[in-house]
Amino acid sequence: MPADGDLAEAASVLRTGGLVAFPTETVYGLGANALDARAAARIFEAKARPSFDPLITHLAEVADLEPLVGSVPPAVAALAARFWPGPLTLIVDRPEVVPPIVTSGLATMAVRVPDNEYARRLIAAAGVPVAAPSANRFGQLSPTRAEHVVRGLGAAVDVVLDGGPTRCGIESTIVDARGERPVVLRLGALPVEELEKVTGPVTIRPGSSGQPVAPGTLAAHYAPRTPLRLSGAAGVLDGTATEQVGTGRGYLAFRDRPAGDWAAVEVLSPSGDLTEAAARLFEALHRLDAAGVGEIVAEPVPETGVGRAVNDRLRRAAATWAPTP
Repeated sequence: MPADGDLAEAASVLRTGGLVAFPTETVYGLGANALDARAAARIFEAKARPSFDPLITHLAEVADLEPLVGSVPPAVAALAARFWPGPLTLIVDRPEVVPPIVTSGLATMAVRVPDNEYARRLIAAAGVPVAAPSANRFGQLSPTRAEHVVRGLGAAVDVVLDGGPTRCGIESTIVDARGERPVVLRLGALPVEELEKVTGPVTIRPGSSGQPVAPGTLAAHYAPRTPLRLSGAAGVLDGTATEQVGTGRGYLAFRDRPAGDWAAVEVLSPSGDLTEAAARLFEALHRLDAAGVGEIVAEPVPETGVGRAVNDRLRRAAATWAPTP
């Protein structure tokens, strides 16, 4: 369905336990009624997502937070007031009305207000908070277009709203600001530098190979079906090694096309713009994944601003394909 049309049908599907994929400013989300345990279970089934990986709950307005969860710590409220709607997910205490399956049994809940008109209209029309991880099979590339959702999940989704390509192209930043010093649990579309203008210094917690404390924080994640390795010796993000061009290999470049006759090449930003690179990351990887190459070689971007999140996704994708020691 076109996302700019009448959303009454999609909202009804959400209210009655169905799954609706919808655009946000980050990536497409796979939504279900966050107050309905059976509906949330359908998300895990459709994505083949392990039950220990929690979901993000989406709200239509900033004002919807306290009626759902009660009072929140001042730092959480300050971040919500400054960055919502926007690509920031905040950790709060889970209210009893939200079933434990949504938070994978954790006492905390990840929540945000998306900066996308269609997403907020849909949630408002549904009249319920919407649990929504990225609308893709677990561990694979996040979708930035409706066709990515259809190709990846097919009939497992009841309705797909087509709102065109997403603006940010990379997932939200996740922050736990309940303690004395905020902790970034997942790097994302909101740069750490912007956060620190409000919070002061933050702690950045690396991804985990065990029980996640927030959505999308597993060390191996966001991977194409095609094996991916990072440019540089032994797959290290140093960007110094000269790659040997081989038959049937693809290359993901930051701003300059690599030398040699690669089977497929994607350039994230010819102008060297990190925001553009982030917006194009998953779409470029989707194209390389569909190009029929045997391996994708990806080079890092500058480790600053949203570039940190781009490199984070590349590291996790490469970790998925790393040989077992």
